[in-house]
Amino acid sequence: MSGPILRLDRGTLIMQDPPEVVRHYFIWDERSQSWRAMGMRYRDIALGLKQAGFEFGDRARGFSDLQLTYAREITPYRHQSEALNAWKQAGRQGVVVLPTGAGKTLVAQLALKDTPRSALICVPTLDLLQQWYTGLLAAFPDTNIGLLGGGSHDETPLLVSTYDSAAIHAEELAGRYATLIFDEVHHLPSDFNRSIAEMCIAPYRLGLTATPKRSDGREADLDRLVGPVVYAVSSEDLSGDTLADYREVIIRVKLSPSEQGRYDSLMALRNDYLRTYGIRIGSLKGWQEFIRASGTVEGRRAFLAHKEAKSIAYGTEGKLRVLEELLAQHPEERTIIFTNDNVTVYRISREFLIPAITHQTPTKERHGLLERFRSGEYRLLVTSRVLNEGVDVPEASVAVVLSGTSTEREHIQRLGRILRKAQGKKAVLYEIITEGTTEERVSQQRRGQWQPGNMPDVSITSWEELNAPH
Repeated sequence: MSGPILRLDRGTLIMQDPPEVVRHYFIWDERSQSWRAMGMRYRDIALGLKQAGFEFGDRARGFSDLQLTYAREITPYRHQSEALNAWKQAGRQGVVVLPTGAGKTLVAQLALKDTPRSALICVPTLDLLQQWYTGLLAAFPDTNIGLLGGGSHDETPLLVSTYDSAAIHAEELAGRYATLIFDEVHHLPSDFNRSIAEMCIAPYRLGLTATPKRSDGREADLDRLVGPVVYAVSSEDLSGDTLADYREVIIRVKLSPSEQGRYDSLMALRNDYLRTYGIRIGSLKGWQEFIRASGTVEGRRAFLAHKEAKSIAYGTEGKLRVLEELLAQHPEERTIIFTNDNVTVYRISREFLIPAITHQTPTKERHGLLERFRSGEYRLLVTSRVLNEGVDVPEASVAVVLSGTSTEREHIQRLGRILRKAQGKKAVLYEIITEGTTEERVSQQRRGQWQPGNMPDVSITSWEELNAPH
């Protein structure tokens, strides 16, 4: 019996006269005189037609089955097996939330083993591109695995791509893959990246992240693009078992009298302007409005006041004194220092003679610094945000967050850098915040949302207090 034909054209599905049972997925396109639907609706349309008893010609599907030989002999942790089972029970669609160090890539490899179809894996950075490629070669040595991004443009049944490259080539990739795996899936809902999920017809989708939350609230879009959160476990749940034992210490420092006076005057200038024009910078919309207002003379004065006040809070001399003392307290341990900006990174690098990594660090130099850190030749590293995700440094056991404490995701990512389990390892994360500033408020807000459990809360105002027992 002849029936409707489903075609794929540049990331959209075409059907000349879709049956009523699936018509709500389509919109009429006057230009092509056809009904069109997003590629991501392929599964819904195909299932809807089959369940209604329609036979249809499927000319959209270009993906294939694979013969995968899994070479790793490893017993998954319980949480990894639970995550895989939850994803399968949800129809092989959904997001798995696991802390950094809990083995998200193994969950993905097991999902590929249990769903032997062509697959596209998307990652946010070139470092992760290489890590995934290496891991897949070891796991599936008899499978043709390729790269898209970083100068490579392969066409293979298992393909690892950066988000940027996959989005650029989304139209040509749309019909080739049955499975989409999104590492650090919180990157997906952006205006540019989401085209990968929207155009591809892949019926199976797995998102992986330590936290799906985004500053713009668009993590809600993941339900439609990938599927709902099907499994989640926290760092506390795995501490001492899968992850290293760890503790968190909050250290408060005070501004000097001169810093406090300057900070207060700058904040008063900024706040007067915000009140006058009714701008609330606690929301994304309000922040964007504040940035637009910086094009005016008054707005620019307020915006520069805001930046200088934040710089004072983030870079107070008191923080550097505390940092010096913390480094002395951990003379043998591998330590990563995180700051909010490159200016502070380079200042700490100069004053403490510590190797620095920023987005300006050339790739080869960055690789060399990380290798020396892993080997123990370098014990300390200072960085801004480039090591938040996509870097495996299991030797690190101490993290010092000197500034940039505002988002839950950033905090979880930085904590994850020190949670890789090792024999006898006791990890600690120090968060140094400036008392009586907006930095303290946003830190409190984040901790209230995250509910990190019993967190030591230490207020430091002098070197003597820092060394005193608590």
